[in-house]
Amino acid sequence: MPVTINLKSKYFDSVGKIPHSEYPRPQLQRDSYINLNGKWDYAILKKGELPKSYQGEILVPFSPESLLSGVMKTVYPDNVLFYKRTFKVPSNFIKDKTILHFTAVDYACAVFLNDKVVGTHRGGYVPFSFDITDLIKPGKNEIRLEVTDPTDQAYGAKGKQKLKAGNIWYTPQSGIWGTVWMESLPSDAISDLTIIPDIDNDKVKIIAKTTSPTLTVSILDSNNCIANGKEENKDGIIEINISLKDYELWSPENPKLYDLKLCTENDTVTSYFGMRKFSVDRDEKGIRRLMLNNKPYFHTGVLDQGYWSDGKLTPPSDQAMIDDIQMLKDMGFNMIRKHIKIEPLRFYYHCDRLGMLVWQDMVNGGEKYNPLTIAILPFLGINFKDSYYTLFGRNSLEGRKEFIYETETTVNHLKNSVSIAMWVPFNEGWGQFDSVEITNMIRKLDPTRTIDPTSGWHDQRKGDFVSKHIYFTPIYVPKDDRCYLLSEFGGFSKPSIGHMYSPTKIFGYRVYSTKKKLQKALTKLYTKRIIQNIPKGLSACVYTQLSDVEEEINGLITYDRKVIKVDPNLLKELNEEVKKQLNK
Repeated sequence: MPVTINLKSKYFDSVGKIPHSEYPRPQLQRDSYINLNGKWDYAILKKGELPKSYQGEILVPFSPESLLSGVMKTVYPDNVLFYKRTFKVPSNFIKDKTILHFTAVDYACAVFLNDKVVGTHRGGYVPFSFDITDLIKPGKNEIRLEVTDPTDQAYGAKGKQKLKAGNIWYTPQSGIWGTVWMESLPSDAISDLTIIPDIDNDKVKIIAKTTSPTLTVSILDSNNCIANGKEENKDGIIEINISLKDYELWSPENPKLYDLKLCTENDTVTSYFGMRKFSVDRDEKGIRRLMLNNKPYFHTGVLDQGYWSDGKLTPPSDQAMIDDIQMLKDMGFNMIRKHIKIEPLRFYYHCDRLGMLVWQDMVNGGEKYNPLTIAILPFLGINFKDSYYTLFGRNSLEGRKEFIYETETTVNHLKNSVSIAMWVPFNEGWGQFDSVEITNMIRKLDPTRTIDPTSGWHDQRKGDFVSKHIYFTPIYVPKDDRCYLLSEFGGFSKPSIGHMYSPTKIFGYRVYSTKKKLQKALTKLYTKRIIQNIPKGLSACVYTQLSDVEEEINGLITYDRKVIKVDPNLLKELNEEVKKQLNK
């Protein structure tokens, strides 16, 4: 076993007693809100055992395996993780309907309120909620959870988690790892909201689910109403199309957002949107390019696993997410590939308002992966049809159905995020199956964004993109009429003494001993491999990666976010040169 160190991030001491107390849903926000983060009682027992007493306190929303939870114990597949806490509800909080929200619980859970079953859920990365109208009461209430997590021993979504962690696979997480919260609503509350900007026709479409007979919508710019609309209900759906004049387009260089206010007779919610368009089209030379607002736009980004040294899957704080995004902007990047993880909605809100494109991966699942399929043969240029389920660890029909459900849930959950430019359903063959059909499904759900069906390899030669991961071989743009994405590259590493999770076992594609050598290598990489290929058709590049993660030391910053390994001004200069190439 390698020696590991529990690294405190630079945010450890500012987490507070109620972490992530900010309102968790910025694009459907109302006054009703009770945050249930904070200290809960916990117990980890063998399956079949019930807690006679609890073993201590855990700081929610951090998983028990994390440093910030205060527990630092592993939940194995034969364990049950029990949670309990009491909380008070003001008498004026309860309205016609009360909803209990969970941002993320890994993996399967049963929820109880005041000793009554609320419901169950499976899936460790997608949000879910329960109607607790008949169970909630003014004054003291008690909530309990029972959680099990097979990690990588079953077909469910697992991301980068593995019981035998190492190299590119990380310490497993279990239980609650996202904000728990409640809201109470009037009977005519807006239960769902879809915002569709249309710059080609100078309008924005608002679709709301509500029982209200009418809905009024106001669009505001710096608190000044610039447009409004009102429509009547048709079978529980109200659709309003609002024309806009003299508006500003959203882009990373100009992240202009407009506020929304939506009112039924008894419900008022606020939201926001940006006027932008993502597409693929030909440039003046006939090369297929990524487009932003109908113009060629080069995506220069980083791979972001979303792991933290003390919070694991859970960011230590809202400010921690802001600082990561702003640092990348200061380095000249305009895109983040959110890799195999779904972040809190506030992450996307900060990308929206700061101006950072997001490529959103779906979270991989499936049974045990075959190394020949996901690692060895792809390097030899051998691709397989992804209808051969056995090769990709996708024999389970229930597992395939669960992935489809979670993909649909993810798209609906994040559909209004201004910054999300790309959906990425599969990465390097991990749990891949029927990618053409999955891509068509996503396109039907959301025709406003681009889709990279198979990032890395096992290309089924459909869709808009050639998407390659190149770490060891020369980078060149092949003859293909599709848009060419370098969706992973780089991975250059540098040890940072005192800031590494595993000082005795490290992983990186190329290791450099000094900052000077690392910067020289990065300069050569961008100059010789990226910049020279853009005129030939390269339309995006994703550098691996934002931060070190456990044994991986190939981040631009350390796992604890305390050391920036590369001069930000150097990266900014390189990225500025990258962006200029489309104009040549």
